[in-house]
Amino acid sequence: MTSNLKGTSNLKGTSNLKGRKVALHDMCLRDGMHAKREQISVEQMVTLAGALDDAGMPYIQVTHGAGLGGNSVQHGFALASNQAYIAAVAGRMTQAKVSVLLIPGLGTMKELQEAFDAGARSVHVATHCTEADTSPQHIAYARKLGMDTTGFLMMAHLNDAAGIAKQGKLMESYGAQTVYVTDSAGYMLPDDVKERVTALRDVLKPETEIGFHGHHNLGMGIANSIAAIEAGASRIDGSVGGLGAGAGNTPLEVFAAVCDRMGIETGIDLFKLMDTAEDIVLPMMDHLVRVDRESLTLGFAGVYSTFLLHAKKAANAYGIPARDILIELGRKKMIGGQEDMIQDTAMTMAKARGLLTEPALAETTLAGA
Repeated sequence: MTSNLKGTSNLKGTSNLKGRKVALHDMCLRDGMHAKREQISVEQMVTLAGALDDAGMPYIQVTHGAGLGGNSVQHGFALASNQAYIAAVAGRMTQAKVSVLLIPGLGTMKELQEAFDAGARSVHVATHCTEADTSPQHIAYARKLGMDTTGFLMMAHLNDAAGIAKQGKLMESYGAQTVYVTDSAGYMLPDDVKERVTALRDVLKPETEIGFHGHHNLGMGIANSIAAIEAGASRIDGSVGGLGAGAGNTPLEVFAAVCDRMGIETGIDLFKLMDTAEDIVLPMMDHLVRVDRESLTLGFAGVYSTFLLHAKKAANAYGIPARDILIELGRKKMIGGQEDMIQDTAMTMAKARGLLTEPALAETTLAGA
């Protein structure tokens, strides 16, 4: 039952963050596409985005899970094109900005222009945490369009604080207005987050914002997001109901409640966000997005969260436990874009364990397991 009350706590806690202003950015309709195997309809997108807009969410990301250019054999095909999703959602917004994800090499500037034409006004230009130098043209083009432009350093645990600062400085020099520490594996602990955000804050211009994007694989999404704010972040990504890859993103209704208790200003109507999580997001889930054996393994081993369903598919095909595959992927330090190596890793493990003979291996490969 929906409440008519507006969510603010009568019992404020004491906090050194009281009065800090933080912008929330919902990922349900992009990162959540991974958990839905890209199968969210345009109607579902409009319904959920409308509820988020009504609750005061300032940024809502809307694309294929892999972003612009994501529709492919490797990443799967969504029910509609990115343009169709963006245009439908943008037409419903009263105050929220529609954002998109762009990974240079997967998404192109032509697709960024098409997203802008459809109504997108903010973009995460995403690279691996050591490859910011692949993003200057895309960041510059986004700024030329007048978009709110962020540099998004994925798998940030694979670079140390000094390295993240160097990469962030590059993105700022290309024109990024915000630089993100992105915990794609849900591997980081609060001290890891603080160290990297502090390093960025020390080298970036005062007007350049810092963001944090977390996954909840170790159950640290809330704590890590608070740690990021303590170190200087002013933008926090997450997903209402936690709908995202792996164990999901930082659950935003929970985070908003914590912020309210700490006196951090988000501008969010908490009770509306709670209702959205319970009444719209939860019924959308094909499986309960939570910390379970496999998603916990992602966080424990430092594996890209979007590998979860790929690893489960490989586990079914080759008889190797998904946890074992994920541990091996973590040992190899696989990164986003290497999804094809999941199958290869599972096949190699199955062969080593005597579960797959050469003729069977050839047959399975030809069948496109």
